[in-house]
Amino acid sequence: MKPDALYPLFLKHPHVFTDTRKITPGGLFFALKGPHFNGNLFAAEALQKGAAYAVVDEKSGDENPRLILVADVLEALQKLAHHHRMQYDIPVIAITGSNGKTTTKELVTAVCRTRCETLATEGNLNNHIGVPLTLLRLRPEHEVAIIEMGANHQQEIASYCRIAAPTHGLITNCGKAHIEGFGGEAGVRKGKGELYDYLRQHGGKVFLYADAAYLEAMAAGIPEITRYGSGPDGAVQGKLLPPEAGFLRFEATINGETAQIQTQLVGDYNMPNALAALAIGQDLKIPLTEAARAIAAYTPDNSRSQQISWAENTLILDAYNANPSSMRAAIANFAARTGGKGILWLGAMKEMGPDSAQEHRELIEYLRQWPWPSVVLVGREFEGMNAAERWFPDVETAFSGMEQAPLPTGQQILLKGSRGSRMERLLELAATSGKTV
Repeated sequence: MKPDALYPLFLKHPHVFTDTRKITPGGLFFALKGPHFNGNLFAAEALQKGAAYAVVDEKSGDENPRLILVADVLEALQKLAHHHRMQYDIPVIAITGSNGKTTTKELVTAVCRTRCETLATEGNLNNHIGVPLTLLRLRPEHEVAIIEMGANHQQEIASYCRIAAPTHGLITNCGKAHIEGFGGEAGVRKGKGELYDYLRQHGGKVFLYADAAYLEAMAAGIPEITRYGSGPDGAVQGKLLPPEAGFLRFEATINGETAQIQTQLVGDYNMPNALAALAIGQDLKIPLTEAARAIAAYTPDNSRSQQISWAENTLILDAYNANPSSMRAAIANFAARTGGKGILWLGAMKEMGPDSAQEHRELIEYLRQWPWPSVVLVGREFEGMNAAERWFPDVETAFSGMEQAPLPTGQQILLKGSRGSRMERLLELAATSGKTV
């Protein structure tokens, strides 16, 4: 069945789901397949639980007319999402980058929602399934859509652009992330730059972080660019102010109007993310005062740049992702905050490919320029590097080893690592056992 034939069914049953454990009665079940699951095997269950129809790509011998057979379920989902998106003439803003894209998306969403009915990517649904699922939530009341796009290999962003057809775009930065799939830092820029390529070809608009000269070069040929950064030439200008209670504080200037913004984000590296939100707000005619209030009110709750009180200590929880550039930024910011006298709990960086050992060695050398009283490294990637720091192969082993010498109170701790390192598990284990580490 083609997307245009499937579309009338979607309009009658506009709630889409892919997991029978999260069924939406009266919705459409898409029987996706992956290396370790086959949704076709659960199509009958989905119908029994109340799905209106199940879209499958394997014949089962069941003649149920509510089973819709297509050549490829994922392709059908993506094409349906594109067809649905094209029914809406609204700004569709795509956000990608090596670091900060989810925080930026959340800040942009907070600003947009002050004046606009806004659809935004939920959580981290920024992949080949999450992008179409987000687009299929578009409704007539929406005035703007914010679509986050993650990627770990070439042509991935290009494929998401073909589905989402963005009118605007933003690349937060290009760092050493997903090196294994992109094939080096130049490959990262090429892969993330696929968003610029699409906007260049389709007359779109770019919001550009002017402090990063490489982004300026990547955006060459795009006629509509709104720049933001710490320099004097951007449409949105930012200046760091002394932090208050450890949180980012900055001054923003737009068209001669200035606002001082006290955020609930940790780290100076979050100022560009906030400025990006202000730039998009300006484009949507949202007053600076309202946009500033939205940014000040935003509280991170997704293990990104969170400051929390834990076991009578102050913990910076930034355990959702990590790569060489984000690790260095977090460590440098923490060093400035603590004078290099805080405690580091660092998990390994994933998807570094053949550069993994070298990148982890260089990270160890980088952090040794400060007199940290305690450093804990977790992950096989740090093994055998003759580090003076404490090393554990995994989080569970680390917890067992660290609880032998519990922390004194009043410490400042940075907890950071890649998603695959599961560093937040230290806190879960502590909560379960009733002990601290």
